[in-house]
Amino acid sequence: MISADLPRRTILKILGGAFAGLASGPSGAIGTGSSRPGEEWRTLAADVRSEFRWAWRNYRERAWGKDEINPVSGSSRSFFIEGHDLGLSCVEALDTLWLMGLDEEFQEGVDWVKAHLDFDIDGDAQVFETNIRLVGGLLSAHLACGDPMLLERAQDLANRLMKAFEASPHGLPYRYVNLKTGAVRDPDTNLAEIGTYTSEFGLLGRLTGDDRYYSAAKRAMKHALDLRSPIGLMAANIHAETGRFTSRNASIDIYADSFYEYLWDAWDLFGDIEMKGWSEECSAQQLAHQAKRYDGRLWFPMVDFESGEATSGTQSELAAYYAGLLGQTGHRAEGEAYLATFVEMQSNFDVIPEIIDVRQRRPLTRGTGLRPEFPDACLNLWLLDRNDRYPMLAAEHYRTMKRTSRAAYGYTSLADITTRPMKQGDNCPGYWWAEQMKYYYLLFGGHMRVDLDTLAVSTEGKILRGFRRGVAKGSLRR
Repeated sequence: MISADLPRRTILKILGGAFAGLASGPSGAIGTGSSRPGEEWRTLAADVRSEFRWAWRNYRERAWGKDEINPVSGSSRSFFIEGHDLGLSCVEALDTLWLMGLDEEFQEGVDWVKAHLDFDIDGDAQVFETNIRLVGGLLSAHLACGDPMLLERAQDLANRLMKAFEASPHGLPYRYVNLKTGAVRDPDTNLAEIGTYTSEFGLLGRLTGDDRYYSAAKRAMKHALDLRSPIGLMAANIHAETGRFTSRNASIDIYADSFYEYLWDAWDLFGDIEMKGWSEECSAQQLAHQAKRYDGRLWFPMVDFESGEATSGTQSELAAYYAGLLGQTGHRAEGEAYLATFVEMQSNFDVIPEIIDVRQRRPLTRGTGLRPEFPDACLNLWLLDRNDRYPMLAAEHYRTMKRTSRAAYGYTSLADITTRPMKQGDNCPGYWWAEQMKYYYLLFGGHMRVDLDTLAVSTEGKILRGFRRGVAKGSLRR
């Protein structure tokens, strides 16, 4: 069996160059790596489950019902509306708890939602974050257990968010909406914040028989797509009132990332052939005009949306997701080449830097937000062929996270990745509960409760299709 604390040098040897050296050649493709006995993967999956349960118990004891726990101090913080916690981490964790067979913990989370979660709050919530985290979390938990009240809460919240779409002359949602009054603010928005709704809103519409949610989400995306330049790119920033771009920067990274995920997901989840066409067109033009190579490594920095000229020399860790999306949209070689870029960053710095100078391949910031995008890409690529090279890369990511981010009361962001030992921050972001621990668990073999052939996961890691409801409670306990 492989210990959860296996030395990093041993992992690099196991990968036989797939992680440390990478394959040679212009594609930068990742080597095939080595396979492992199933028992070794089961041991690692069990470790992920044990760590998640430990972190949940600390959240339950020290920050119950709060948005986020601060794992070093044991305190908590609000995320959406200061002073009005919405149990963010609880809702984010629900489908992960169910996936891992932590049924008692899942039920106590559902019980808290039913007893305490109320959206009638006179405060402004960020529409995009509220949708992917809370609407998505409630819908995924409903799919897992079938409780109709979870669906009712999701619809109540979505109805409040719809005010942000309805207030705009172009159907582009404002960034913030008052959950009680429906008042909106901040029309200066971006592709990600106007285009990351089709998955949750489409599923809600399917479950309730109301297609106005999906129609609103698709209308916003189509408006931006209609503004594409002659070379097929969109600027990342847009104004909800004028309906025009407010920058010239095309991005697959910050301000735009999940827009492109949701184009493909609309096809995958709902069979929307028009969205599939748009997704394929966008991917082709991004590869033609945004893909840049520096010292043989593939990057996608921001470029001018009309000329394709690079406007930035940086890339964020968040862009790692795009390696998986390239694989999903039929560009497997480019997806592996882009993943190899981040594998090199992981090899060089242990933790992938938050912001990277693409020419020098060095970090521009010291802190990181405990990010999940690298294992997300590994999962999406692994689902295409089930090759062990992707779980092996994720295993190194997991062990590094455990070594650097495990604190007294959970897992925390890092304040400085350049020190040894790395200096810890004091916050566990809500997405940690929804994303990387789920990705690790699935990659390491913890998928008894889902059908991998039909699995669909949102940008926030919520399982929106693929649950196996017939698995008995407690069946995954060890």
